[in-house]
Amino acid sequence: MNRQYPALELDKVLELLAQHTSCEDARLAALNLEPQTDLASAQALMNQTRDAHMLLARFGGPAFGGLINVNNALYRADAGSTLSLKELLNVASVLHVIRTISQWRSTNEGVATVLDVYFNALMPNRFLEDSITTAIISEEEIADNASPTLADIRRKIRAQESKVRDQLGKYTHNTNFSKYLQDNIITMRNGRYVIPVRNEYRGEVPGLVHDTSSSGATVFIEPMPIVEANNQIKLLKNKEEDEIDRILAELSANVG
Repeated sequence: MNRQYPALELDKVLELLAQHTSCEDARLAALNLEPQTDLASAQALMNQTRDAHMLLARFGGPAFGGLINVNNALYRADAGSTLSLKELLNVASVLHVIRTISQWRSTNEGVATVLDVYFNALMPNRFLEDSITTAIISEEEIADNASPTLADIRRKIRAQESKVRDQLGKYTHNTNFSKYLQDNIITMRNGRYVIPVRNEYRGEVPGLVHDTSSSGATVFIEPMPIVEANNQIKLLKNKEEDEIDRILAELSANVG
């Protein structure tokens, strides 16, 4: 049979089919299709194609966009690993597709098909889908309202940072002090708020030096009056990371 494939231009047919798939796994599956040599198996597949065509013709097609292979993430979650933000968002995306397909099928559930075994195997989980999408904003950011504890920690961080900026503003907005500064700005070094001081005036600003510019003309100093406030921010940031880790572990456990 394989000798007949070139004459049938099967590869070109499969390429055309692959262009209409919605995800990489489906594309590869389409490209690797082979004709059935068993009559019963061929008839069963023809029946599936017939019913799929009938559903599409009568009810339109469901949306498959967003399908991603999350097998590795599911295995890791089942083994107790904590998934990344991206992995959790991918799981939520697949759950959304599953829910969309299930809802589409429910609008025409009175029409029995040989495909029902596949539709019935779908397991929507709106609670988990919403839990993930509510907690995670993007692959780099988790929402304040991911938990009450996280919201409270971030509120305290913002308040403490505002306090530090106000204190440093007394330096940057002081005309008598500005001659010591390379720029009248507040910046950060090593996760701590600092001000850029001209190197020749470093002795005029008691504090901790966290960095020096490449030219050596500027030193980045954390004035002594804000050291404790910066320490508090650091402690709160550590608590924030711990809470984020807890949230991700909880979501991952629910996935597993």
